[in-house]
Amino acid sequence: MSDRPAATTVGALRATGHEARSVRAEIRANLLAALAGGRDPWPGLHGFGQSVIPQLERALLAGHDVVLLGERGQGKTRLLRSLVGLLDEWSPVIAGSELGEHPFEPVTAESRRRAAELGDDLPVEWRHRDERYAEKLATPDTSVADLIGDVDPMRVAEGRRLGDPETIHFGLIPRSHRGIVAINELPDLAERIQVAMLNVMEERDIQIRGYVLRLPLDVLVVASANPEDYTNRGRIITPLKDRFGAEIRTHYPRELADEVAVIRQEAHLVATVPDALLEVIARFTRALRASPAVDQRSGVSARFAIAAAETVAAAALHRATVVGEDDPVARVVDLDAALDVLRGKVEFESGEEGREREVLAHLLRTSTAETCRHLLGGIDLALLVEAIQDGALVTTGERVGAREFLEGLPVLGESEVYDAVCDRLGARTDGERASAVELALEGLYLARRIAKDSADGATVYG
Repeated sequence: MSDRPAATTVGALRATGHEARSVRAEIRANLLAALAGGRDPWPGLHGFGQSVIPQLERALLAGHDVVLLGERGQGKTRLLRSLVGLLDEWSPVIAGSELGEHPFEPVTAESRRRAAELGDDLPVEWRHRDERYAEKLATPDTSVADLIGDVDPMRVAEGRRLGDPETIHFGLIPRSHRGIVAINELPDLAERIQVAMLNVMEERDIQIRGYVLRLPLDVLVVASANPEDYTNRGRIITPLKDRFGAEIRTHYPRELADEVAVIRQEAHLVATVPDALLEVIARFTRALRASPAVDQRSGVSARFAIAAAETVAAAALHRATVVGEDDPVARVVDLDAALDVLRGKVEFESGEEGREREVLAHLLRTSTAETCRHLLGGIDLALLVEAIQDGALVTTGERVGAREFLEGLPVLGESEVYDAVCDRLGARTDGERASAVELALEGLYLARRIAKDSADGATVYG
């Protein structure tokens, strides 16, 4: 964060050559500067580069209010919050102004009076871009006073006349003047509350009870919503939808690499989770999104994959603590830990009642098999298969440490099978090597080349 500018009065601000501009002009200029300079204005967003982002950039360049439509966990809120980066880092406001008005353009009666009285001595404060973004989660109990404003009884009690505009306590949208206001889950707002937003969205004035204040509000309104064909809690009324200049559909990551990148970026992992297992989780999530057993109107959130990775890491940490390992690394055996705790994050079709875990387990197996084919294809594992078919057993489980697992592998003479698997997956430490070899064993089992038996927390390949 850079230092805030030094000007503390209107006169000093004017002497610097500062020029006032609308929030839309500010966002447009900063976006164009970022694009021209090759800087990514949307850090941390994956999978939107060829679809959502170009649409959003065109909407911002046009100066439109925007509503994002998409299923849960598609990154709508994160995308809205990233708009803050397109505002100027520091912006001047009239000191003590409730609406954060620009010193050159006061809009309330009180600020205009102060500007007339103090002239160039009108005090100026500097507001950081983070303070110019307001976010409201729409709930059915949200009131007009919350968003627009209401009469403040305390100000009336102080002796002001009820008709005095200064008796008004402004709501979230007016207080976001010269900034961005984001409303999450817009359809959850009662229709009468949405009606109250019509004038703000179009005429940029506000109506509170008997007052009609012609305040030239300068605010960018953005919102998120689930598709109306899924949410039964409400809808965006047609007149309000018409006032949004752009309606943009979001989506889940279309490429596997983007899915993995989201998990890696957002998950808080308490143990090492190799990329191969993250790919299994990503494929698992994508398989759920394509499964006819899952209610696709609700979607399968990216938070499902994130929580799965965190659960797998927690299982690895739990095992490492029990067996006394210092470097916990997740293995295939830890994947099952995610099934039971994540079942509630997926909505199944009504005909699948009672089969939820079976569906999840089947899709996890197919995802693991696909990952093995993708990552380990071309490696000759025949010697390992022969050793197991000749009677060798490999034991793993929640109480088997990495070193114990590796020491229990069958000796394959001068073969470099294990090294080939580990090199392919970039495994270096004992934990990573155990994870890589266990993935290869699981792949052989899923390809029906070896058997597997699980009981009492132990898994035996044989």
